[in-house]
Amino acid sequence: MIPPDRYALPARVLHWAMAMMILAMLFVGAGMVSTASWAYPALLTWHRPLGVTILVVAMLRLLVRLTHRAPPLPAALPRLQTVVARGSHYFLYALMFAMPLIGWAMLSAAGTPVQLWPGTILPPILSHSLRLFGWLSWVHGLLGYGFFLLILGHLGAALFHGLIRRDGVLRSMASFGTRSDRARK
Repeated sequence: MIPPDRYALPARVLHWAMAMMILAMLFVGAGMVSTASWAYPALLTWHRPLGVTILVVAMLRLLVRLTHRAPPLPAALPRLQTVVARGSHYFLYALMFAMPLIGWAMLSAAGTPVQLWPGTILPPILSHSLRLFGWLSWVHGLLGYGFFLLILGHLGAALFHGLIRRDGVLRSMASFGTRSDRARK
């Protein structure tokens, strides 16, 4: 049985796997927009399959989130912080889906095949339109910066709960030991 003060193990595993993939994706994306060197094609080779992987894992994560109850936020948490916490999670989930879908749509509008690896190409989800490609490219970049800022806020809130409030919010996602393991520490 899952203790009521922790997320289910699948939720915790998916959270940390997504965190690593999204951070890697943000750094790869930042590297792509900041270079025109030999590194660009290599970064692009990683960017596309990682984006599709994030989309698939986000679907799995949403399924786990809908089937496993999250632990409640501390009752002493001010109402504004509760609203911001819930809202930021909705935005995080929205961006986990939007970023890969917009990237796929952007490449479709450019007429560029989305190759995951040699021999595996995703079908286009939009028809060819350079105007739409330009707009989607701008949106993808803007949302990428927004995602980065949202992640910084999420990390800051986690550290605030773990180091200052010490209210168990960080432990609910970061703890992988059993309740008895924590009691021994």
